[in-house]
Amino acid sequence: MNPVYDKLMKCYESVKEKIDFKPEIALVLGSGLGDYGESIDVVATLDYHDIEGFPVSTVSGHKGRFIFGYVNEVPVVCMQGRVHYYEGYPITDVVLPTRLMKLMGAKVLFLTNAAGGVNYDFSAGDFMMITDHIMNFVPSPLIGENIDELGVRFPDMSDIYKKDLQQVIRETAKNANIKLQEGVYIQLTGPNFETPSEVKMCRILGADAAGMSTAAEAVAANHMGMQVCGISCISNMCSGMQDQPLTHEEVKETTDRVAVQFKELVTASIVNIHKHINK
Repeated sequence: MNPVYDKLMKCYESVKEKIDFKPEIALVLGSGLGDYGESIDVVATLDYHDIEGFPVSTVSGHKGRFIFGYVNEVPVVCMQGRVHYYEGYPITDVVLPTRLMKLMGAKVLFLTNAAGGVNYDFSAGDFMMITDHIMNFVPSPLIGENIDELGVRFPDMSDIYKKDLQQVIRETAKNANIKLQEGVYIQLTGPNFETPSEVKMCRILGADAAGMSTAAEAVAANHMGMQVCGISCISNMCSGMQDQPLTHEEVKETTDRVAVQFKELVTASIVNIHKHINK
């Protein structure tokens, strides 16, 4: 058996022994956004340490557990903390949680992250709906022998962030009177922030926001047939676009400041996505 698939199935069997819950939507909570998990109607929690072979996040502010429950009666599984490529994990481990949530039953992957603004029209505290991504700077999670049980060898990526889900989020933000930027997310390796010249490169390539996660998860989810959508919280403007040096504390301060509005947007989007995919 493929060792990547074998590890995934062992994790799945470990979860099934502990949790009897079928989510419809899988929600990944990025840096500074993990407190959203406390606001849902929680049925069960599962610490990553309690799943056999599961990669565990080492980043401060990432609680490292699955939360199972309901957002206004919509069954969801939330990841409070993700693992990153820069933590030293192979890219297949980085996307293992995504694949695991699909096996649990999730149809939709809702990705969130804290990202640096590359577009000069953005400001710290903005929300950006992800319309596409650039992922050439980290390895594809599909490199290696294809796992036919998960998806095809050469999956199409032309509509990875589903346009119909984008429209749902767009209308949700408009109805809630929440400003919503739109743009392309670029995943870089981290953990260092980008240099001014690297930020300029990202802008030339067509990116609007830069971060250290998300795109690889979207690729793995799309490969498995999940519908994908995502929102970045622009936590800071990237290097060379402001006078002061960048810090992780600044990311946390910004995400804390907009947390209430973020919760409102995500909650309403989940409810409306549920209605959309079940109509």
